[in-house]
Amino acid sequence: MNGHRLLATTGRVLTQIRHDPRTIALLLLVPTLLIGLVAWIFSDTTVFDTIGPAMIALFPFIVMFLVTSIATLRERRTGTLERLLAMPLGRGDFLFGYTLAFGLLAIVQASIAVAFAVWVCGLQISGPIGLLLLVAVMDAVLGTTLGLLASAFARTEFQVVQFMPLIIFPQILLGGIFLPRDQLPAGLREISDWLPLSHAIDALNDVAAGVADYGPVWVDIGIIAVWAIGAVVLGSLTLRRQTP
Repeated sequence: MNGHRLLATTGRVLTQIRHDPRTIALLLLVPTLLIGLVAWIFSDTTVFDTIGPAMIALFPFIVMFLVTSIATLRERRTGTLERLLAMPLGRGDFLFGYTLAFGLLAIVQASIAVAFAVWVCGLQISGPIGLLLLVAVMDAVLGTTLGLLASAFARTEFQVVQFMPLIIFPQILLGGIFLPRDQLPAGLREISDWLPLSHAIDALNDVAAGVADYGPVWVDIGIIAVWAIGAVVLGSLTLRRQTP
């Protein structure tokens, strides 16, 4: 992997996105609007204080997965990836460049979402807001890397969407949004322990609650990081130059 080529890829991706207002709106505004909608639904209750941290994890994660996977797949279907890889550009340069580009966007996205949830929607946060933001950014980056991995196997945009029931939905169901993970049936709790979104939700809930020991939060962040790096590495090993 070459640093210059990686940064060149990152710059190219950011330039493309800068000229696509709809993608910018989808990345930066839609998660915030969905969080606001949830807060509005439960405006007369205290439910949002309970599920708000999970919403900060959920919506950016899904949006980053979709946008990244479709954008990467489009590079391959249009022949752009084949032309790039014919140059001195490796698969690692390509995927890590994409990860860095969308990671920078994830910082902006997470900052907007967290600020909106806390200062507009009134989400009560007892822990450090900086740590909450860090977890939110790592969660969005996780969605990016899983999207890159899905794009390595998909042939069409429709197939990318088909990966959601396999990659996204189980994590939502077992992540502790509908039922606390310690109340899940035997077997499902063990499965949820291996799913990265579960750790993102746990970490956000712990920070929001202001737990006495943030050690487990840093463990959760480490697990998310391992998943994200693993997804990019696996994606670089399986990425094809073009769609058959």
